[in-house]
This record gives sequence, C-alpha cells and structure tokens, in this order.
Amino acid sequence: MKQSALFFDIDGTILSEITMKIPQSAMDAMRAAKAAGHLLFINTGRTLCSIPAVIRQFPFDGFLCGCGTYLTYQDEVLFSSSLPEKRGREIIDKMIECRLEGIVEAVDDIYLPERISRFDRLEGSRRYFQNEGLGMECYLETGRFIYDKLFVYADEKSDRESFFKFIESDMVVIDRGEDTYECTQKAYSKATACDFILKKFKMEKEQAYVFGDSMNDLSMFEYAEHTIAMGNHAEGPEPYTEYVTAKVEEDGIAKALAHYGLM
Repeated sequence: MKQSALFFDIDGTILSEITMKIPQSAMDAMRAAKAAGHLLFINTGRTLCSIPAVIRQFPFDGFLCGCGTYLTYQDEVLFSSSLPEKRGREIIDKMIECRLEGIVEAVDDIYLPERISRFDRLEGSRRYFQNEGLGMECYLETGRFIYDKLFVYADEKSDRESFFKFIESDMVVIDRGEDTYECTQKAYSKATACDFILKKFKMEKEQAYVFGDSMNDLSMFEYAEHTIAMGNHAEGPEPYTEYVTAKVEEDGIAKALAHYGLM
C-alpha cells in the first residue's frame, strides 16, 4: 500500500475521556501502522504544552497543535503563528468586559483567571491544568504573554454577540456545546495543518486519513477524502464522514486501521 499520512485528534479519539488512557489496542494498531511505513501525526486543538504525557510517549512523527498554529515534524518546528501581543491583550480585555470567562492557550503555558470563576467547568479545567503543572506562572488578566487561541465560557450574563463581533477579523468561533466556545486563529485550522503536511511530503489528498470525534475536527473532515469518526462523535462532521468506527474504549482505532488495511 502507498505510504499515507494519518492524523489523529486526541480527546475522545485516541485518548479515552473515561480512563484518560490510550487503549492498548490503539497503541498496538498505531505501532503496526508505523511499521507499515505510514506517517502518524497528532492533529489537535490543544497547544503543545497541554499534550498529555501519555500521548508524548508514543513515537508520533509530529504534533500539529492549536488548530493548525504550531506544527512539528520529529524535533523540527515547521510552522508557528501566534496573535500579536497587543491584539491578544485587547481580546482578553474585551472578553472580560463582555462578562465571558476563558482559558488562554499558548505554546508553552496556559493562562487562567486570577479569581475563582462562576463557571464550574472552568474550575474543573483549572484543576486539570494545575495538576499538569500549567497555568501557575501568571494570570490572564495581568500577565504579559503571546498566545495562539482561547476557550471561553458564557451564560445569560454574557454579551457573547459583542465579543464574537470584536474578534471576527482575527478568529473563528467553534461552538463546543453547553455555552462553551473554542476561538482559533482565522487563517489556520486542522485542515490547513493536514494540507501543510501533505505538501511537505508531496502526498495527494487520497493519502490522508483523519480520525476525530468533535466539532473542532470539522475542518479536516471537510478537507480529507478518508474521514473516520469515532462511535460517539458530534453531529457536525457526520455529512463528511466516510467511515464510522467504534468508540475509542471499544477498539475504535484498531478497527478503523484494520478496515483501511493500514497495518
């Protein structure tokens, strides 16, 4: 079989959100795919600093992070894009003015609100990131830093319309459900990350296989020809899905790689 490039989302795709582990069947199948000569990439909305250790321990060929804003192959940084510091600060200030709250994501750290949030899910994320040693150097209200993207939380007190209007020239808003929104740089996406890698290795679209489950995977599902949705995927990618595999906990990755003869 011709060499292919395989692009994997993390959460709910290769990493179980129930056990927080990669199933052994997925590990074995991905190793077999590498042994067959295929290139394996993580393609994630997470920025580099927040990729879990269990993911880093697997010998992926590269990490495509922040919805297309930071791309690596082996130990080489291929591409990086961050918001300008001044504009990034304006966006944070507008978010606070509009009574949204958020998490700011950079390549090397996560920035969290100084005070306790009214959003329980944000506080759950705070505990997660701080357990990973992130989000403790400075706060998003006062720190000087550049960043790649942000994740915001809204409720009936929030003026989300004004905030989204304010950022529309710079960012795309991905509705992640339950009044949460992933805000990513407008010019980049998981699809642009796939395209960059295919061009680097002089591959055609038919040599790309994308694996995902959520709304921030939509762009790469629209881009690729071979699109694999996990058994518990969001509705958005459904029209662009070529094959639905089992849930990650039910050997979904191994079943999909076997289905396509990639191992």
